[in-house]
Amino acid sequence: MTPNLSTLALSLRGIHVPLVTPFTSTGEVAAEALEALAHEVLGAGATGIVALGTTAEAAALDEAERDLVTDVCARVCRERGALLSVGAGASATLAAEASLTRLKRWPEAHAALVSVPAFVRPSAAGVLAHFTRLAEVSPVPLIVYHVPYRTGRSLDAAALRAIGALPGVAGVKYAVGAVDQDAVELLGGLPEGFEFLVGDDAYLSALLALGAAGGILASAHLATDRFAELATAWRAGGAGDADRARALGHALARLSAALFAEPNPAVVKGVLYAQGRIPTPDVRLPLLPASAASVAAAQRELARLQDAFPGTGTS
Repeated sequence: MTPNLSTLALSLRGIHVPLVTPFTSTGEVAAEALEALAHEVLGAGATGIVALGTTAEAAALDEAERDLVTDVCARVCRERGALLSVGAGASATLAAEASLTRLKRWPEAHAALVSVPAFVRPSAAGVLAHFTRLAEVSPVPLIVYHVPYRTGRSLDAAALRAIGALPGVAGVKYAVGAVDQDAVELLGGLPEGFEFLVGDDAYLSALLALGAAGGILASAHLATDRFAELATAWRAGGAGDADRARALGHALARLSAALFAEPNPAVVKGVLYAQGRIPTPDVRLPLLPASAASVAAAQRELARLQDAFPGTGTS
């Protein structure tokens, strides 16, 4: 299926929150808490939300649970007129096709977040062929999730630029664990209609300064308004805006580092639970709940942020 041409003008600019999947005390998806989280982050300035990302523990959900999460997120985005992206990748092209085809059930979905195939480590040409095929069949534009420390396959700027030039590919979530030369090169010459989203929370400010359109950030469950402010400040580009953006960016980077002190989303969930925003801090095996020390450290960074930049809310 060729994507609708109207969807290809999709703008990804801004902050997107890849929502956690809250669980009840009996281990079920806490749908009401998920719905409340979605409303909270969108109300605090997020451009959109991502359902079934890594932060959602999508691999630990069964099909019915994944559908429930998507249903909730789709309903909230429809009510608020917000952008919904849905995680829909797989290591094999045929499996990814099937996952993308199911998105036709949710007309509210604006984009699909699809990782570079993991484990099989195809060549750069194979990755390009993979995304060429997926872009042809997907009902929505694709966001390429480039996260080589998870997939085992790194791509340089030229390879990402080739993928970004494909019709039906809207952007990249760039998460290589650094502000590297390939990021600089890619941002220096993006294909038309292809946007760069930051995927490593701690590097958001630096990459926004280099021209990134926004970010997909687990940390933005907390202080969503300040993450949104940071993106706006760098886009405005005035001297005063840049000064505030630098200071705010450093503070948010410290918060992000604290939230990623243990495997994501354990610390994020721990803080959300402490704030009373989700019913338990539980994650599913093989993840373990965050330690009390890590949760407390993240809360201290959030408090410092609130003191330094008044107006920061819990969301």
